[in-house]
Order: sequence, then C-alpha cells, then structure tokens
Amino acid sequence: MHDAIQALELTKWYGRRRDDPALKGLNLTVLPGQLFGLVGPDGAGKTTALRILSTVMPQSAGRAQIAGFDVSRYAKKIRPLVGYMPQNFSLYPDLTVLENLNFFAEINHVSKNRKQERIKEMLAFSRLERFTKRRAGNLSGGMKKKLALACALIHDPQILILDEPSTGVDPVSRRELWLILTQVVAQGVTVLVSTPYMDEAERCSHVGMLYQGQLLTIGTPDELTSSLPFDILEVKSKPRKRMRDVVSRTQGILHWRPVGDRLRLSVLHQDQQVDRLQVELETALIADGQEIRLIRRARPDMEDVFVYLVQEQRGLHE
Repeated sequence: MHDAIQALELTKWYGRRRDDPALKGLNLTVLPGQLFGLVGPDGAGKTTALRILSTVMPQSAGRAQIAGFDVSRYAKKIRPLVGYMPQNFSLYPDLTVLENLNFFAEINHVSKNRKQERIKEMLAFSRLERFTKRRAGNLSGGMKKKLALACALIHDPQILILDEPSTGVDPVSRRELWLILTQVVAQGVTVLVSTPYMDEAERCSHVGMLYQGQLLTIGTPDELTSSLPFDILEVKSKPRKRMRDVVSRTQGILHWRPVGDRLRLSVLHQDQQVDRLQVELETALIADGQEIRLIRRARPDMEDVFVYLVQEQRGLHE
C-alpha cells in the first residue's frame, strides 16, 4: 500500500528568490487514515505546501506523491482522489447551497445515479438541510466553511486537504468543523489540515510544525509534549505586573510566557525541582504582598512545544 501523501525535499521559491524560498526542503509522510495537522503561524509555508500537494501549484524542487502518483506528472489522476478546500472562500456566492453542491458534483464527474444521494448525505453531514435555497454569499462564516467542506467531499475523495478550515469562524463553528473532520477520518478518509491554532494541533493524530518554511518537528501530540526537556508551572497572582517582577527574579526558571491572566513557567527536569521552585515562588509572592490565585504544575501543551522549538531555532537555548 502506498503512503497517502509523501513529500521529499519539497521546495518552493517565487520568482527569482531562490535564496529565500517559501518552503525549504519539506519531508513529510502521511499514512492512509491519518488526521495529520500542519501547524504554524502565518507565513510559515503551510498554504504553499498544501497547494503543491493538491496539484494547484508546481514545486520549484523536490518531489511529492499522492497515493503513489507524482504530483507534477499525474495531476489528472490525482485530482479525483483529492478533495481540496483552500483557505479563502472558493464557492460561488450567487449560487444557493444546493446549486453549489450540484455544480461541484458535476465538475467532479459524480454519476447521475450517485449525485442526488451524495448531495443528500452532504447536506445532512454539514447540517445544511434547512438552508438549501440560501445563497452561499449570505451564509455565516461557519456555514460557508461547512458548505466548502461538503463540496470538497462531494465526490468521495480518498484524501482531504484543508487549508486553515476554521480560521475566521466563531468558537462553536470551530468545534463543529473538527467534529465533522473526526467523522470523516472515521470513514477512512485521510485528512491533511493546516492550522495556526495550537489547540487544534492536539486534535490531530500526527503533527508537523512549520516555521519560516522549515519543518521543525513531526510526531504525535503526546510524543512532542513528552520530549520537552522541562516541566511547566502555572502562576496567577495580583498585582500582575509585580507577579512578573517576582518571577523574573526567581532562580531556576528557564523562561516564562504570559497566557491570559497567568504565567507559564518552564522549569528544568530535575528531582523535586518543580516542588522546590513552587515553594520558593509561593514564599516570594507572599513576601511581596501578592494575592496568590493559582500556583500549580501544568501539563505541557503544543504551544509549549512550538515556542521551545522556535527559540531553539533562533539559538536562544544555547
């Protein structure tokens, strides 16, 4: 059996900018049935990678395969196998929900016998049954994303490639989209999804982290968080500015970052180091007249992984 998606030293530069490629030697393997997340900030190279893999854009160097077919040689064979949902709204705003589904079914050569059944399935799947006559341009942001996803799935693709499907939608719609993706994977479809949100990375079975066109790491969320060379403490106290001053003066903290109204502290892996530091920090905060709301050990998350890897890339851990 072929890998669902494979990239080998995949590189892309625009125009004559060979010395500053948007994608720098990407090596990536996605197995059949995986929900693979390509995670990184804006400008990381996510959209470039997905456009190449979906045969929308040619690479500058390297190779890529979809279901064993080379993307630069067999685009016509690949396209029926792939459902691609670009980041920007790609449907026809003047067509209704039903007309869009009909149109995408026809251009993807869904048979007449299968088309009506598949449209009915996609309407139920995306919960758009009550909105068949509404024009796509008049849908809410979340409903537009659901319709775009339904159109990408209309022809029963083996592989689904989604470029930031939840960007720009409300939190409820984000959750609904990810529930739908979980159902898609349960049906045997391979999903490659890009996202700038680290909490969404934790929903994926495997994750690749991109930064400035380079792949920093790849693995399962558990593998990546457990590989960190430090533990995490969370602290919350008032006044907030003095809390930061106390933390900055405390020995044994590798680095810290604000998350909402609290601080996440990275503490080196050592026997009882976290417990000792927690006591020292609590004592220092009380001595400073702080009102302590929270001080506890926390589970490392994907944002901790990404921040650490970016700092390592910049040489800040040396």
